Amino acid sequence: MVLRIALAQINTTVGDLSGNGERILLFADKAEKEGCHLVCFPEMSLTGYPPEDLLLKPDFIRENLKMINKLASSIRTISAVVGFVDTGENCLYNAAAFISAGKVCAIYHKMCLPNYGVFDEKRYFRPGTDPVVLNFHHFSIGINICEDIWRIDGPPRIQVSYGASLIINLSASPYHAGKIKEREEIVRRVCLENQVAVAYTNLVGGQDELVFDGQSFLMDNRGCLVGKAAAFSEDILIAEIKSPGIITAPEEQESRLLKEPRRTSSETLTNVDKSPTEAAEIYQALVLGLRDYVQKNRFEKVLIGLSGGVDSALVATLAVDALGPQNVCGVFMPSRFTSVMSREDVCLLAASLSIVLLTIPIDRLFQAYLELLSETFGSKKPDATEENLQARIRGNILMALSNKYGYLVLTTGNKSELSVGYATLYGDMAGGFAVIKDVYKTMVYELARYRNSLDKVIPERILEKEPTAELRANQKDTDTLPPYELLDRILKEYIEQDRSATEIIAGGVEPKVVRKVIQMVDANEYKRRQAPPGIKITTKAFGRDRRMPITNLYRTQ
Repeated sequence: MVLRIALAQINTTVGDLSGNGERILLFADKAEKEGCHLVCFPEMSLTGYPPEDLLLKPDFIRENLKMINKLASSIRTISAVVGFVDTGENCLYNAAAFISAGKVCAIYHKMCLPNYGVFDEKRYFRPGTDPVVLNFHHFSIGINICEDIWRIDGPPRIQVSYGASLIINLSASPYHAGKIKEREEIVRRVCLENQVAVAYTNLVGGQDELVFDGQSFLMDNRGCLVGKAAAFSEDILIAEIKSPGIITAPEEQESRLLKEPRRTSSETLTNVDKSPTEAAEIYQALVLGLRDYVQKNRFEKVLIGLSGGVDSALVATLAVDALGPQNVCGVFMPSRFTSVMSREDVCLLAASLSIVLLTIPIDRLFQAYLELLSETFGSKKPDATEENLQARIRGNILMALSNKYGYLVLTTGNKSELSVGYATLYGDMAGGFAVIKDVYKTMVYELARYRNSLDKVIPERILEKEPTAELRANQKDTDTLPPYELLDRILKEYIEQDRSATEIIAGGVEPKVVRKVIQMVDANEYKRRQAPPGIKITTKAFGRDRRMPITNLYRTQ
């Protein structure tokens, strides 16, 4: 016998039970028209993931249960595996419903609950205890959910011991650079150690700080990757699985990757291991995360303060790629310290991207502030106070435009700056969404160059000139910070790898520089807590991943 299976990676929205239900029915219908026996959806596809404290609302749980039964009654010809939230005695379960012949025939409860990084599942769920194995279409199929397959001695091994020859895993595995290879290696080990085939269905789309990259895949019992769905877009991956759970290689079967617009039936899947560069992958993640944040929160257009620097240029380019130039407005706010070069570069960028550009000089406002505060400041010399005034004037202007027109303000600060507090509260940090909040400065340049390799939209001079905030005469970022290549090296080791100052210094970095950077990171947690949400693309982003106390007297030695 042959089992024709579809992996439907869909873009859900947290809390949109009816909208997510419609999406599930739409893709179930597509799979049915392709002659599939079974269609599999991602983890918690009905509720969206992660629903966080919506799970504490009894009405939300009840509506989710009503909707899973309503879906079941509508899915009759094809069978489906759908993620939802199930209830027990005074508890909730992260669950998968097996739907067949118009009803829920079986329910699996996730057994391994992640409680690290961005995950808080033990806050909401009780772990399941029953390793469900179903007989379907002459196959023994084990169903499990996301983290279950990351535990080598966990549910997959138990399910295989119960006779499963195919494991269906429903996942909501968020993206960070290199994550897809991690997943494939974990699943490959499961396949090889248990001699079992795996159908891995992953969520796609942006949800607040998280981006889910899709890239669902099928792997046979030899650990060979047979088919992979698209990255960062909705897709259906269809394959035929032969008993006993062996998926034949692409040259031996008609495994097809169906996209929208739909491919012709003669096209076959090839080059499943071909991977994009890291910069290309991150760029796609940022575009998807930005688009979904804007659209799912019912905004139409965005505002970006353009300075002539690389950060704002990259954010504007990402916004155009995500939303279209007609939905992006650039705002140039020059002061007495703004160079002619920056003026020219902003105009060139706006023309290249075909976006509206508003020019609102701030010097009269800045002078008014200086005069207003002159008596209070007395004989104190100018310092960062006057620099921050300019940033806050700009932040006020952007927020005024946002209030008047209903546009979302995108901030332009990067992870390097946010790490060390090289940013102004209520100034350049003011806005609704921080697109490159988790992107180090060195990666900002890589992303800009990657985008220019496709179509040269960012003026080359922006990539070549020395970074400067232009808040005082002849200012350069290196007046305050180490060169970004060195800074980012220290930040990655300290923030993402939790290395001590001693360990970083032992790697050949000057002790004085290491201690200065670490002191700046530790002293600026209060700023990071007040930053808008931004897209996670590294292994440890500020916020969900790294939760440090603001009031904290511990300092690494």
